[in-house]
Amino acid sequence: MNDEELLRYSRHILLQDFDVAGQQSLLSARVLIVGAGGLGCPAAMYLASAGVGQMTLVDDDAVELSNLQRQIGHASADIGKPKVTSLAESLHALNPAVQVETLPQRLQADAMQALVEKADVVLDCSDNFATRFALNAACVKARKPLVSGAAVRAEGQLAVFDVRQPQSPCYRCLYSDDGSDTAANCAENGVLAPLVGVVGSLQAVEAIKVLSGFGDSSVGKLLVMDIKHNHWRQLTLKKDPACPVCSGAA
Repeated sequence: MNDEELLRYSRHILLQDFDVAGQQSLLSARVLIVGAGGLGCPAAMYLASAGVGQMTLVDDDAVELSNLQRQIGHASADIGKPKVTSLAESLHALNPAVQVETLPQRLQADAMQALVEKADVVLDCSDNFATRFALNAACVKARKPLVSGAAVRAEGQLAVFDVRQPQSPCYRCLYSDDGSDTAANCAENGVLAPLVGVVGSLQAVEAIKVLSGFGDSSVGKLLVMDIKHNHWRQLTLKKDPACPVCSGAA
């Protein structure tokens, strides 16, 4: 690191068990973020400010007025722009050194697999089961850690899956794929604006922990939050020995 980087990331470097080595691991990392909305914005912005060297953003949506209540990577002037373009501009404003690749499209299986293969960690910031199941399968196949977040109304969830660890479940162990896509969404159910910031920020925290080895692993745990009533629970997740996705991945 040069003198400017040492100063920019000095508060990380001062952390016990993080130091220069932890920061260097972020600078050399490549992160894939699928979804540039409520979760993807804060996750990407904190990862960029923290010094993640390379980031790939995937989202096929454009910025709309109704997004601005919670999607903090976009502004009024960005309405009509692809979300990945708008968010990339915000990331460069935060940290010009971060390299950002933007893909304004919905990924097909082969393209998704290729991107996952290149990533050091994958963040699922999407809003539908089809993408979540496909991304999980790609991560299991490539043996890449997956940080999954979800938020609707005033309720959020966070989980980390990493099949490099023999006892780690995958997303499919937690949710059954019945072929439907009935995930509750913000357009139909509403969402409290700061909730997506909380969940997205926690996704960034878990990604940094995976990349740097800082702190305790959250693999095999599900954090469930209800911020309306201030209820937080952490549940233990077990690997499903009959899981059709990860049962043979150990």
